[in-house]
Amino acid sequence: MYILSAACISPQDTFAHNDMFPSVRILEGNRWACMEPDYKTCIADAALRRRMSRIVKMGVAAALRCVDRAGAQPDAIITATGLGCLSDTEKFLDALISNEQQLNPTPFILSTFNTVGAQIALMLGNHGYNNTYVHRGFSFESALLDAMMQVNDGAARVLAGCFDETTDTGFEIMRRLGFWKDGLAGSDQLYTGQTKGAASGEGSAFFMLSGRPVKNHPRIRITGVRFFNAPSGNGSVDGQVAAFLASVKKSADDMDLLVWGNNGDAFDDAIYKRLMSSSFPKKPYCFFKNLCGEYHTASGFSLYLAFRILAAQCVPRDITCFGHVPAKIGSILIYNHYQNINHSLIHLEAC
Repeated sequence: MYILSAACISPQDTFAHNDMFPSVRILEGNRWACMEPDYKTCIADAALRRRMSRIVKMGVAAALRCVDRAGAQPDAIITATGLGCLSDTEKFLDALISNEQQLNPTPFILSTFNTVGAQIALMLGNHGYNNTYVHRGFSFESALLDAMMQVNDGAARVLAGCFDETTDTGFEIMRRLGFWKDGLAGSDQLYTGQTKGAASGEGSAFFMLSGRPVKNHPRIRITGVRFFNAPSGNGSVDGQVAAFLASVKKSADDMDLLVWGNNGDAFDDAIYKRLMSSSFPKKPYCFFKNLCGEYHTASGFSLYLAFRILAAQCVPRDITCFGHVPAKIGSILIYNHYQNINHSLIHLEAC
């Protein structure tokens, strides 16, 4: 399945750069918000923009930019999210608690998980297949797998993407539960020391996918996607990785670069370190959650980063890479897990 185009809104300035990964921003504190564009450039209707919440605008803008770069309409639209339009959900619940007699239906209507996918279809005038996945840390990978099935069933192009936001209430609840690092100065300190917690992130990433390469577009394809639940034994992750690589007719020696989902939490990162030493002891690798933070669909950002690396045939100079990266990068393996519950693997290659 080939990636024809991609667009991303993230804590990095990814939306403003069409063909390259931007210079890396050092993000402050432990809550990293997106660099949002001027939405007037993507969503011309001012009345429509006013009705959209922040996350809806992020998702729609990334999707429309992706379609514009592809130069063609999709046959199917597939979206993924972990928590959906959380701010609208909070607004509706707050109104319900404070005054049940005078409820505004707009936040309730816009709080549903498929709001972004529906809004994209309305703006494109698209009447094709439209589905949204809400599978916690598997959400984006589920959307990719569905996109593969749609392509195999004859869809010429599939628009697949993800979106998640951080709200004040959501951040505070997860802080109390110990998910975020206390006293984190910034993203350049995320991997310093072995402490508990990660940094909160958010973002939206969309990809136009096709079953065959298209002229004047990068020849980069996703050869496989696999996800699995928390392993039952120490060797389970290694076995899943080996089986996945065998399914895409690759081995550990074929990997030119590994994109790892280390988030700075000592317990979570131990899994990556053990897998690296056991299965990929001499392979170059880099991290991505020091660029976007931790959230349910952060793997969408990792796919965007890997796509840009393959298209440019180099790792952006501001991204720390461990080990020697070959001059020709042909194969990238992404491994991510969310709270050691949802594990996923994505393999890309340049052809």
